[in-house]
Amino acid sequence: MKRFIGFVKKEFLHIFRDFRTLIILFGIPTAQILIFGFVVSTDIKDAGVAILDLSKDEISVKLSDKICSSGFFKRTGNLQNYGDIDKVMKSGKAKAVIVFGANFGRDLISTGKSDVSIITDGSEPNVATLITSYASAIITDFNRDLAGLPGTGSILVQPEVRMFYNPELKSHFMFVPGVITLIMILICALMTSVTITREKEFGTMEVLLVSPLKPVQIILGKVTPYFLLSFLNVILILLLSWFVFKLPVKGSLVLLLAESMLYILMSLTLGILISTVSKTMQQAIFISLIGLMLPTILLSGFIFPIENMPKAYDLVSAVLPPRYFIVIIKNIMIKGTGFMYVWKETLILAFMTSVFILLSIRNFKVTLE
Repeated sequence: MKRFIGFVKKEFLHIFRDFRTLIILFGIPTAQILIFGFVVSTDIKDAGVAILDLSKDEISVKLSDKICSSGFFKRTGNLQNYGDIDKVMKSGKAKAVIVFGANFGRDLISTGKSDVSIITDGSEPNVATLITSYASAIITDFNRDLAGLPGTGSILVQPEVRMFYNPELKSHFMFVPGVITLIMILICALMTSVTITREKEFGTMEVLLVSPLKPVQIILGKVTPYFLLSFLNVILILLLSWFVFKLPVKGSLVLLLAESMLYILMSLTLGILISTVSKTMQQAIFISLIGLMLPTILLSGFIFPIENMPKAYDLVSAVLPPRYFIVIIKNIMIKGTGFMYVWKETLILAFMTSVFILLSIRNFKVTLE
């Protein structure tokens, strides 16, 4: 028994001396409970909403203020006409638009009924459903307040719901672009993350060390074949989306392919960077799969709205490339927007690609030394 107890003590000492084991035991569960606890939420918080009030009477102002002060919605703009609705929805500044007709208050008093339109972005079906439910509940509560006032009788504000871009609220309008984003970064980063580590493990790094090729030439040589194959993969995925899921490309196909090429290049260079800092293929694969998959699913806005997350998670999400490509692919495929609506996200991806290339070259130079 003493030998057994001594052996157990030795194992405890080994565990406490190994920092990586302690991270796996305590760090990963702590991070997961914090991420899942705050991110995995079906509540609506500070969802952007724009108001188109053509009536501008006392009742419409009170109702719009009640909606925007509920804590579920945040006013992002006051529109002037119906033509502004499509613009604000495509820009992503508003998840929904509340429309009051020109005779909203007059019709409510004279006939006892009046309609208010709730127009939501159907490219995110789950969020759109929640927004309409929350807004309708606020309008129902507003009707109760009106019923309690003397002389109002049985007046009633009726919500009318409309969905832009995805009127049937098909779920694959959300999942297909997100899955494309997830698949491309995982496959591309995984393919290139094992390239240099494979050279190290197989003992062929010496051939590269004595070759006249410069680090940038070696890195580009590693990336080029995977870039061409990944581009063919994108075309295959888009064809499957079209024929199997009936998901159309409403915007420019050329622009979508160009943005996909940029995203592929960014993912490949990220994989090269992972490869240069990893000592073994197992380590590179672990970083590529575990380090990229969960953040992409949880923090990129793929499934859970970024607006619902605490500010700390929003900052983490800001450095994740998939967050920006999801915006790009949804805007082009579903909303049919052009480059002017995605130029910021494009510049961010281009900047990240440049940073990853520079870091990869720098780390590879260290390897050469």
